[in-house]
This record gives sequence, structure tokens and C-alpha cells, in this order.
Amino acid sequence: MRNPLSVLDSLEGKDANYEFHRLYRNLYNVDFYLTAYSNIYAKEGNMTKGNDNLTIDGMSIERINNIIERIKDLSYKPNPARRVYIPKKNGKKRPLGIPSFDDKLVQEVLRMILESIYDKNFSDKSHGFRPNRSCHTALEQFQTLATGAKWWIEGDIEGFFDNIDHQTLIGILRRRIKDERFIQLIQKFLKAGYMEEWTFHKTISGTPQGGIISPLLANIYLNELDEFVEELKGKFDIGKKRARSHEYKMASQRLYRARKRYEETKEHLSDAEKAEAINIIKNLKEETYRFPSTEPFDENFKRIQYVRYADDFLISVIGSKKDAEMIKAELTGFLKETLKLNLSPDKTLITHSPEKANFLGYEVFIGKNDNRSKDSNGISKRRYNNAVNLSMSKDVWINKLFELKAIKISNDGKQFRAMHRASLLNNDDLEIFLTYNAEIRGLYNYYQLANDVHMLNDFRFWMRWSLLKTLANKYKTNAKTMNKKYSVNGKLGVKYTNSKGIERSIIFFDEPIRKGTKIINQEVDKLPTTMKYKSRTNLTDRLKAEKCEWCHEKENPIEIHHVRKLKDLSGKKKWGKFMIARNRKTLALCRDCHYKLHRGLLD
Repeated sequence: MRNPLSVLDSLEGKDANYEFHRLYRNLYNVDFYLTAYSNIYAKEGNMTKGNDNLTIDGMSIERINNIIERIKDLSYKPNPARRVYIPKKNGKKRPLGIPSFDDKLVQEVLRMILESIYDKNFSDKSHGFRPNRSCHTALEQFQTLATGAKWWIEGDIEGFFDNIDHQTLIGILRRRIKDERFIQLIQKFLKAGYMEEWTFHKTISGTPQGGIISPLLANIYLNELDEFVEELKGKFDIGKKRARSHEYKMASQRLYRARKRYEETKEHLSDAEKAEAINIIKNLKEETYRFPSTEPFDENFKRIQYVRYADDFLISVIGSKKDAEMIKAELTGFLKETLKLNLSPDKTLITHSPEKANFLGYEVFIGKNDNRSKDSNGISKRRYNNAVNLSMSKDVWINKLFELKAIKISNDGKQFRAMHRASLLNNDDLEIFLTYNAEIRGLYNYYQLANDVHMLNDFRFWMRWSLLKTLANKYKTNAKTMNKKYSVNGKLGVKYTNSKGIERSIIFFDEPIRKGTKIINQEVDKLPTTMKYKSRTNLTDRLKAEKCEWCHEKENPIEIHHVRKLKDLSGKKKWGKFMIARNRKTLALCRDCHYKLHRGLLD
């Protein structure tokens, strides 16, 4: 069998009209599943049981071979996802599908193959669930493209992931994939359904519940929308540049004449007359800045720009409100007729650009700013006027504090009160500090593109008091005492000893909170990004080595024992100490040792 990376490389970068044959045979390759396993094994959700009552624990070559045999004889059938409900910020609950781990493994193999086929041909305006792209790349691209916009169209597709039309999606896949067995396997996942309270429910639309493959199938589906908007843009855009505004043109001509007169007469002017002439020129130059340099409503210059992240998209329009309404109508018709989807009439808004539109948790608006800076030629320009601004709502950090239960409203309903977090009281001090730091850093990393991200200093203030109150509640004292006790070189922090016996310290988050100038980290998405395939990890080497890490017997089939978190191990069992000492959440065991471990007989 060929190396999976070689296969994926051979699929990548083909022309958008290229047709792919004999893809299904790649599902017979054990190394594909090992690569998939190495991609997804670290996710904690893998320790949650699916409807087959299995988790990632006990992964083995034999288990993979059993999947492959069912793939070969076409008897493989995905299990229905187990549906659970998790709380939302508004107090309601949203459904979550939990697939079986074996199904996740097969889906990851399918995802790798489909990503290699499709990703290079996706629109540059698509950012969700793609390698090296994120919410930040979408926002930065939109900032660059949408300068001077007059209107926003906020795109909101009703229940997108639940309403993808299966027949339409399969039709899109069949254009390029000429392997019916491969297509039919994807169909099986689409129709796998879900179990709720022991009752099976069919899925006649939508992508697999909680499926690894779902975001990529969504991108394949909505690439049709990307191409439609590109065609719409080609028809709508007119003109190379805006016409000069009449007021600016007249002011510029007065400035030009004054400069010309001065150059022609300066040799005959006295110092006082020169100073007066230069002052007149300066005043005339300032006058040009009172007017927009171009005609804001030039009918001969129109543009639309579009950026999409998953099912969330934003369109900017340089044109009239009537133009924006026409574009919205075109989008509504295309989605309904071609993709069998509906734009939400209440949430798909047309907004005047100085007002704020919502996109990926940010507020987007056009700013009026007459501040000037010099270009590379030394010419002073209004670089920031009509630029796209990003801001964050005050509600973002306040709602986050309530979500974390770090604050409450005072009895009179007028003030916030910091509060301890009961969920952290059983954690050690280091874990408490790390938790607060991670929560502050996470919110800051996501909103670092906002002009007013400095508001998160208030978020940090309340988190600091919540941290002190949590420690105070843990040790039955007060926050003032904790502030003195946890002082490290004058800063709030905690000392600890690492595994090598060296004393270290963790300081409460004290980095400057200021607007980021460039994207540092792509891992900021609220939803997890799809992992790019990579070479086989040490974990899969251990699986293939056929050597038990406990009894050291060789040439035995190996099963990988998984734990959700190392901190969940008590450290009383020798095998637990063995895992903790190596800082690994996995242990490669022969079948006999794995059997004994689960029955408490290994030590």
C-alpha cells in the first residue's frame, strides 16, 4: 500500500474540472487509519462513548483491520450518533451529536482525501475550517477589501448544518468523484441518523451529527455560493475609480493656482509677503481636507466584496441601498432554488456602513477619520478615512464573566460583585492560576484585532478579584490575605516545583492588552479548525511495534489504553504513576495487560 502522504499529495492541486476515480481503494490502507488516528487521538471527546458503547480506548491494528474488512465487503454501516444537549449562553440547550469513535476514524480518512481534492480549489474568500485560516484571516481580509463601503449585507442562513440537502450535496460531489462506492459511503454517513432516549431518528437533510467530515462537506456545499457571488460581482462591479468630488476638485484648483502664483513671484516677494503667501497655501491645503476627495455616490463606480466563514458571511456594497436590496434578493433566490436553503429574513440585515454590522463576534463599521500620514513619496494623505473598523461590544466581556460565574449582580441591581468559582475549589493552586490565565488569554487572543480591545483590562480586573475570592473560599480566609500570600516579586502569582525539582512560578496574566498588528496564532476559532494531515506520530509507531510497555513481551497485538486527563489519575496504581512520569495519556499494552488494567489486576 502507498504511503498516505504520497496519495494525498497526488490528489492535491488538480484542476477544478479534474475527475477522480478509484478513491475507495484507499480505504483498505491501514496506514491511512493510523494517520487519521494520530490526527484525532488527543481530543478529550474521544473518551465519550458512542452508541456502540465504545471509546478510543483499546485502539489496535486488529480493530482497524475489522473496519477495513467491513469497508471491503460493503457491510460497513455508521452508527447513529448519540444525541445529548448542552447549555447555551441564553439558558437554552443545543443538541450535540456524539458519533462512535470507529466512525470518527473512518470520517477522518474521508476528510483527508476530500480536503486534498477540494481545498486548493476553494474560493480565497472562504475561511472556515480550512488549513492556515481562521476567523482572524476572514476579518483581516474583509478589512482590506471593504474600504469605502456604503452598505453591509449580513448573511444568516437558517439552520444551515441541519438543512443541507443530501441530493444536492451528492450531486456536487459526483461532478468530480467518479467512484460510486466512495460516494455511497458518504451517503451512509449522511443518513446515519441519531439516537435520542433510545429512539432512532432518520436524518433526511444536514451533515453527520458531530461529524469530523461535516465542516468540510459544508464548505464543498457553500463553495457554490462563493462562485455565485463571484459571478454576481463580475456583473455588478463597474468603473476603475471614483470620480473626483466637485468640492474637492474646486479646492484643489484654488490650491494649485496659489502654488503656481507663489512659484512665479517668490523671487520678487519680501519675507513678509512670502510668509503671507505660504500661509495662504497652507490654509488652502487644509481646505481640501474638508471635502471627500472622491464622489461618495458616483453611479459610475460600484463594488461588492464578500468574505465567508462557514455559514456566516458579510458583503460590503459600494452603491445605493437599492443595489444592496437587489443583491440580497439575488442571494435569497440562489440559496433557495439551487442549494435548498433559506436566508433568515430577520437576521439577514442591510445596514448603513457607519452603523455596526456583526461578523464573527466583532462589530464592523466604516470610520470617519481625517488623521493624515505621509505615503512613501512624502505626500500627506487621509489613510484612515472610510476604512473598515473592528470593535468589540462591552457585552462580550461582561457576558463572559457571567458565563464563568466570576461575577454577580449586587442586591440593589446596580453593581457587579466578584465571586468565587465553586467549580475550581478542588483544583490545586497552580491549576486555578492556569485556568484564569487561559480564560483571559483566550478572550484577548480572539479580540486582539478590535480597536477597543483595551476594554479587556476591565475583564482582567474582575477576573483577578474572582481568583482571589476563589482562593479565599478554598482556604477559609479573605481576598486581602490571599493577595499578600500569593505575592511573587510584587505580582500576584504562585510558586511551584516542576518535575525536575526546580522551583518555578506562574504570574497572573499581566501582559499588555493592546490591539494586535498581525495574526500570531490561527488557533483562535470558536469552533475547532480541521487539522491538516501529518506524518505518523510516535503513538502509531508504538502501536505497530507489537511490544507491551508494561510486561515488555514482544510480537503481541497491542491495544492503546487512553485516559481523558492525566490529572484524573490518582497516582496510586503503578501503571498510573508510569503514565504520569512519562507525561503521556496513552499506554501501549498487550491484550492481556489491558484486560487486567480494566479489572484492577495490573499492579
